Amino acid sequence: MTDTLRRLGPLDRLLSVIDQGLRTSFGAPSAIGGTGRPTPRPADAPAPGELEPEAGREAASLMRVNHAGEVAAQALYHGQALVARDPATREFLLNAAREEGDHLVWCAERLEALRSRPSLLNPLWYAGSAAIGALAGLAGDRISLGFITETERQVEGHIDEHLARLPAADTASRAILEQMKADEIRHGAHALERGGATLPEPLPALMRMTAKLMTRSAYWI
Repeated sequence: MTDTLRRLGPLDRLLSVIDQGLRTSFGAPSAIGGTGRPTPRPADAPAPGELEPEAGREAASLMRVNHAGEVAAQALYHGQALVARDPATREFLLNAAREEGDHLVWCAERLEALRSRPSLLNPLWYAGSAAIGALAGLAGDRISLGFITETERQVEGHIDEHLARLPAADTASRAILEQMKADEIRHGAHALERGGATLPEPLPALMRMTAKLMTRSAYWI
């Protein structure tokens, strides 16, 4: 997907984003793409059946929220890359999107291991996030990069909350979330280093409200 976006013109890039949205929302993990990094695994990971039923349900609900967040992350990055003005900025966005693709694969695999499913609202999360990403990109590359920095800062807080809520026995999900957190921190720092602008209020507050709506919905649906 990312290599294709580098080569194609604007219309073909748009069609590629739509194709990515369909594969992200409805395809198997192998269709999503990424860098191919192996899923983080702790040495003491229990089999899914070893979790108590209530703990398994809570872990699955939390990982469904994280999967939905990674669907949105894919869409944001590709929406921004679609309209980025500087080829170097587009390259940065697409490379980051590939790493976010790893997160999406890991969360999908973990949901399957927990005998659960992704959010039924994933197509909505992808479409809405792609539109938001494109709007951020149209505001200029500095605003677009600043949007990444703020998004990743908020995602870091969201992952910290989930690490605190995750059942202690679910070390497999914990290993995934800890690697995701490290990647998100790095993406945000790199976007800032590339000249990302500080977003004025009320944009960060609106981003928090949107994220809260998604996380609460994805937890159940």
